[in-house]
Amino acid sequence: MRGRFAPAIFLGIPSVFLVAMFVLPLLSMLVLSIWRTENYHIIQDFNLNNYRVLATETAYQTFLLRSLLMATAVSVICTVLAWPIAYGIILYGGRYRLLLSLAFAVPFLTGEVLRIIALQGLLGPIGLLNGVLMSLGAAPLRVIMYTNFASAIGLIYLYLPIVVTVIYLSLLNFDQRLIDAAKIFGASPARAFFEVTWPLNLFGTLIGFALCFIPCLSATLAPRFLGGPNGTLFGMAIAQQFAESGTWALGAAMGVVLFAVCVLLVAIVARLLDLRRTGFTGFGRG
Repeated sequence: MRGRFAPAIFLGIPSVFLVAMFVLPLLSMLVLSIWRTENYHIIQDFNLNNYRVLATETAYQTFLLRSLLMATAVSVICTVLAWPIAYGIILYGGRYRLLLSLAFAVPFLTGEVLRIIALQGLLGPIGLLNGVLMSLGAAPLRVIMYTNFASAIGLIYLYLPIVVTVIYLSLLNFDQRLIDAAKIFGASPARAFFEVTWPLNLFGTLIGFALCFIPCLSATLAPRFLGGPNGTLFGMAIAQQFAESGTWALGAAMGVVLFAVCVLLVAIVARLLDLRRTGFTGFGRG
């Protein structure tokens, strides 16, 4: 009897959790997006006006395009920076591998707001960087802070440790003997990396990219504290609908659009890549 109900218990508990914490909030957001709000009150009036506003208002299209470009650029940079860091830990970390990988979790011991404020203190007009420049007799830099460039720096600072950790975990399960075999058959270190290491760890790289791309797409703190008046991103615009504007239905529609964009991008990647050749082992035998 116990063996009969064990699978149902082990599968049922996480299923209930996912439905309660993931599916139901998404459905509630979808329902709210087809209602409307007036004077901070929700009116249950079915209409698609919120989606019409998003499709016709140039400002929201600009925010979404800017967010897509920012998320793509930050995710690419984080991936490029994370690979040599993670690969270096694997190759040369020795018995300190775990310690070095855990070091990337240190920034998460403080809140995201504190980390952004710390970066603001570093890059600000009277921050540490400009203080050093002025002490050396140079002019302070005024082109970094309160720009899209500053927002990008903040996002890289926030999410680079996540990408490093994911790629490190992917490489941790990689059989290094494959590299030795490639070199025995005459492959140079560079060719062995690009034809063996990189393809067989591409799935882990894609996970790291996605874990950076998705939160960057909905980022609010970095553009608010580091970006300028022309640096509003889509996530920040959503936050304004639920705060100052009080247009919750429009904010819900923006959330639905953002979720749909993420799902579409994931579907495109899954369609274009052969996951069986990227180190992904999630498929059963067909």
